[in-house]
Amino acid sequence: MTEPFQAINYARVLDHRTKMVVLFGVLMCMLLAALDQTIVATALPRIASELNGLNLYSWVTTAYLLASTALVPIYGKLSDLYGRKPVLVFGVVVFLIASALCGAAGEPFLGDLFGGGMMQLVVFRALQGVGGAAITGIAFSIVADLFEGPDRAKYQGLFGAVFGLASVVGPLLGGFLTDTVSWRWVFYVNLPLGLVALAFLLLKMPRLASGLRASIDYLGAVLIVVFSIPLLLAMTWGSEGTHAWSSSLILGLFALSAVALLTFLWVQTRVPSPILPLSLFKNLTYTWVTITRFLLGAFFLGAIVYLSLFAVNVLGVSATSAGTVTLPLTLGLILSAQLSGMLAARIGKYKPLVLGGMILATLGFVWLSTISVNTSYWALVPPMLVLGLGIGPSMSLLNLAVQNAVPRHEIGVATSSGQFFQQMGSTIGVALFGAVLTASLTDQMQSNLGRVQQQLPPEIRAQITALGQAQGGEGSMRSSFDADAVKQQVEQSIHRSFEQQRQARPESAAALEAAEQRAVSEARGAVDQVGSAIKQSFAYSIARIYFWGIFVALLALAAVLCLPNGGLEERRAAPPAAGH
Repeated sequence: MTEPFQAINYARVLDHRTKMVVLFGVLMCMLLAALDQTIVATALPRIASELNGLNLYSWVTTAYLLASTALVPIYGKLSDLYGRKPVLVFGVVVFLIASALCGAAGEPFLGDLFGGGMMQLVVFRALQGVGGAAITGIAFSIVADLFEGPDRAKYQGLFGAVFGLASVVGPLLGGFLTDTVSWRWVFYVNLPLGLVALAFLLLKMPRLASGLRASIDYLGAVLIVVFSIPLLLAMTWGSEGTHAWSSSLILGLFALSAVALLTFLWVQTRVPSPILPLSLFKNLTYTWVTITRFLLGAFFLGAIVYLSLFAVNVLGVSATSAGTVTLPLTLGLILSAQLSGMLAARIGKYKPLVLGGMILATLGFVWLSTISVNTSYWALVPPMLVLGLGIGPSMSLLNLAVQNAVPRHEIGVATSSGQFFQQMGSTIGVALFGAVLTASLTDQMQSNLGRVQQQLPPEIRAQITALGQAQGGEGSMRSSFDADAVKQQVEQSIHRSFEQQRQARPESAAALEAAEQRAVSEARGAVDQVGSAIKQSFAYSIARIYFWGIFVALLALAAVLCLPNGGLEERRAAPPAAGH
C-alpha cells in the first residue's frame, strides 16, 4: 500500500558545494559504465584467442546488454521507493566485484567454474550488467534531485558529454591496455576509478529519497525481465544470422515475450505501486518523449555500427581506424549537448532546441544516404558532424522534459523507463537495419559478382573460388575481402603451377616466363574486379540503411512536433493519497 509522504526538496536543502561533489561522483560512475561498453570491444579478439572461446565471442557483449537493459526500470522504481543512494551504491559495488571477476576469468584459481574461462567471462559480464543497469538507470534521476528547472538543463548535457568521451577514449584505452599490459586490465582499470566514485557517494551523497512509501511489485519486476530478455535475444540472434527469423526458437522467443508483455500490462493495472505506472502514459510529455527516445535509440546506434562497417569493407581501413570515423559524430554530440543545455536554461524552453536538433539529424541521414564506393574517408566527416550536432540536444533535453513534467515521486521510474525504451530501440533498430543490409547485400553480391565472374578466365575464376572456400566459404571472403592478400595467394598458386611446368619442359622456359607474367597480370586484374564488386555491393547496401533511417528520423521528428510546449518549471503535484 502507498502511504502519505513528505518529500525533501534536496535542490533547496543542499548547498552548492555538496551538489557539485555529488554530481562529480555520479559523473564518475557514469564514466565507469560508459567506458565499459566501449573499452571491451577492442580487446575481444585477444580475449577469445587466449580463452579459446570464439564460439562465445558475441555473448560477452550480449550478456551485458541483456542484464543492463532488463533491469533499468526496476532500479528506477526501487530508487523512488528507497532513495537513489542505496541503489546507486549497490550498483557500483556489484559492478566493481564483477569487473574484478571478469579480469580473473580463466585464471587457475577459478578452475572449471561454469565450464571454463570464456563462459566464466560471459557470466561475469552478465553480473556487470546487473550493476551497470543501476548506474545508468539512476544517474540521470539524481540531476533532477539536485537541481530545479533551468539549473537542470545546465548539467544534463554533462552526461551526454561523458558518453561521448567514453566513445572516444574507450577503444583507444582498450587497445593500449591489451597491447602493452594485458586484456585483463580492460576490466581491472574499472577498480581504481570505481573506488574513487564510491568514496564520493558514501561520504557526501545524501539518501535522495523521494519520500514515497509503497510495497514492491515483485511480479511486475519478473514479468518485465521475461518480456525484455527473450525479445532482445530473438532480435540479436535473428539479426546476426545465428538462427533464421522463421525458426521455431526465434518465433518461440517472440511468443514468450508477447505473452509476458500482455501479462505485465494487466498486472500493472492491478497493483498499488507498479514497476511502470501506466498512468505515466496519460502524461503527453512522457508519452511523446518515450516514443522519441525509442526511435532515437534505433537510428543513433545504427548510424555508428554501419558506418564502421562501411569504413572497413569499402574504405579498406583497419578495425581500429574505423572507430575514428565516428569521432565527428561524438564531437558534435558533446558540443550540441552542452550548448543546448545552456541555451535551454537561458530561454526557458526545450522543444525548439530538440526540434532543431532532430531536423539536423534527419539532414545528416539524408546526406549519409548518398555515400558510394567513391566516398572518401574525409567526405564522411561533414555528415557525421551534422548528425552529432542534431542528436546532442535530444540526449540532454529529453530527460529534462520528462523530469519537469512528472511529480517528484515518479522522477526515478519516469527517467529510467525512458532509458529502457531507448536501449530497446537501439537493439531493435540495429536488428532491423541488419535485416535490410543482409537482404540488399545478398542481391547486390549476386548481381555484381555474377557479372564480374562471367568475364573472368575459367582458370582465374576457379582459383578465386577455391581461395574463397579455403577462407571459410564465399560469404566469408565477401565480408572480409583483403585484395592484397588474395593477390599474393593467387600469384603464389600461379608461380607453383608454372614452376612445375618449367621443371617438366625446361626447353620452354622463356615462353613459360612470358605466359606466367600474363597470368599474374590477368589474376591481379581479376582480383581487383572482384574487390571492386564487393565494395560496390557494401556501399550500396549501407547507403540503403541510411535511406530507411531517414524515415525513422522523420518519425522521431514527428514525435517531437507532438511534444507539448512546456517550459523548465517543475511540475508541482500533491503526494498520492493512501491506498493508491
